[in-house]
Amino acid sequence: MENIARSINALGRFCGYRDVEALTQKQLLPVLGAPQADVMALFGGSILCGADVLAQAMRSGAAKKYIIVGGEGHTTEALRQRVHREFPDVETAGLPEAEVFARVLRRQYGLEADLLECRSTNCGNNITYLLELLRENNVDCGSIILAQDAAMQRRMAAGLQKYAPDVRIVNYASYRAEIVVQDGALAYAQPIRGMWEMERYISLLLGEIPRLTDDAQGYGPCGKGFIAHVDVPREVRTAFDCLRDHYAGLVREANPAYASRT
Repeated sequence: MENIARSINALGRFCGYRDVEALTQKQLLPVLGAPQADVMALFGGSILCGADVLAQAMRSGAAKKYIIVGGEGHTTEALRQRVHREFPDVETAGLPEAEVFARVLRRQYGLEADLLECRSTNCGNNITYLLELLRENNVDCGSIILAQDAAMQRRMAAGLQKYAPDVRIVNYASYRAEIVVQDGALAYAQPIRGMWEMERYISLLLGEIPRLTDDAQGYGPCGKGFIAHVDVPREVRTAFDCLRDHYAGLVREANPAYASRT
């Protein structure tokens, strides 16, 4: 069980990384050479704590423009239900992810994002529709903070690297999860707002490694061509193999219902 926990944490650290410890002007200055990024984008695949991350960044002036990205994908219904449970007065039925997060931001923090992207259905068109929205609104974007669910953070960055290789990316996964063994069972070391059930979190992580692996089946240049090349370290591959042996049925396949249509 301890080995399983270590393997989950290895995948979590690889997929859900942060380039700075906090989204503050002091932290961003040495990374960007400026106290603010041009844009911060929160992606709707994140769990509810993504709203807290965005609000804190807005209050600290981490970016010049703030955008929430997300239509309807494989995580949307879980987000709608969680938000409505936490805020019964906030109606979420049928809403795209971006609008759900916008309502939380407004309801809890009294803040408004500058733009919402509500059409995208997967990590690929999260990026392409975001870039389209920036162009349509004449938003300069030499640098961007990407905040996504930790399981999908690395793939989101690789997608932007493919379509906008000159943009300076600051990665900031919306949470950091550490898995421990308590009373013989896997558990989160610290509570995380809106966090996935353990099995769902493992499934998300397991689904990422085949996508990130740049081979004929992956999403990189040697495969489907959805993202830029990603190096998957040997220790991450070893951790993936360990988890796959224990949770073979949890390796998440792509849902064709959310495939890009354009």
